[in-house]
Amino acid sequence: MVSLPTFGWVVAGAALARIGWLPLSLNDRISRISFNFGLPLMLFAGAASVDYSNLRSAKFLLAGVLATLAVTVASWVYSAWRGHPLAERGIFVQGAFRSNLAIMGLALCIAAYGEKGAQLGALAVAVMTSLYNVLAVLVLNRTLGGNSSLLATLWGVLRNPLLIGIAAGVLLSLSGLPVPDIVEPASLWLGTFFLPLMLVCIGGAMKLSELRVSGPLAWEATGWRLVIAPLLSVLLALALGVRDEPLGVLFLLVASPAAAASYIMVVAARGNGVLAANIVVLTTLLSVITLTWGLFVLSMFSLVGYPGG
Repeated sequence: MVSLPTFGWVVAGAALARIGWLPLSLNDRISRISFNFGLPLMLFAGAASVDYSNLRSAKFLLAGVLATLAVTVASWVYSAWRGHPLAERGIFVQGAFRSNLAIMGLALCIAAYGEKGAQLGALAVAVMTSLYNVLAVLVLNRTLGGNSSLLATLWGVLRNPLLIGIAAGVLLSLSGLPVPDIVEPASLWLGTFFLPLMLVCIGGAMKLSELRVSGPLAWEATGWRLVIAPLLSVLLALALGVRDEPLGVLFLLVASPAAAASYIMVVAARGNGVLAANIVVLTTLLSVITLTWGLFVLSMFSLVGYPGG
């Protein structure tokens, strides 16, 4: 299972912090370096390698985009109704809509559907990662203070390192210029180095003593991430006529746990990193159950192609 080694890095980070080898100041510095350099380079390499010629016919991708927007709005309304503090509402909403599709989701697609899963998954990751980051910047700018005007929000989106990396990769792919041979191995190397490093930072930020404060909110966000968001996505995809492998790929992508990058963005915005880390850890642990159960139900009703078949 992909979740098990991922959660192992988180446990390692928690252990390092426990024995004093990963103090919070060092954790924050590593997170900022990953956010400003490591992740943008990795996303650039991934986006540059994607074939964007089939975007118009990808109904499952349209379903994913519309479902993400619907979950964002619905979770914001829910959070306001529940009376969550404004400073934590953006973290809750990001936890609800933002899945770890670029890492865990894509790996699950490949494990379930092989090369077909890789092709469909890569197409969705390129588009939805951009959408995730735009939405994350919008909700975090709105809820973590500062100037929340439209101009300030747009400026925050335009200078976001993750979006700059993705945009540069997309432009290179669309330009028709040959992608340098170093790009693909560089993407693998960056993923091998920075992704475990970020997961270690997530574990290092966990403070179990503070679960009494952020615990209930983290559990609510976990329910949205692992149950409500995938359910809305699947229902919308079915309404658009999506079936078989595309539906299975969409489910695996949107039902993945909260993205590690969501924690990094919260820390970079000087928000409640403990809450963001707890959401990532809870969803990573429980996704083992929800992903397996959800894919089983979809297969039982013959809505998706049989995984591994």
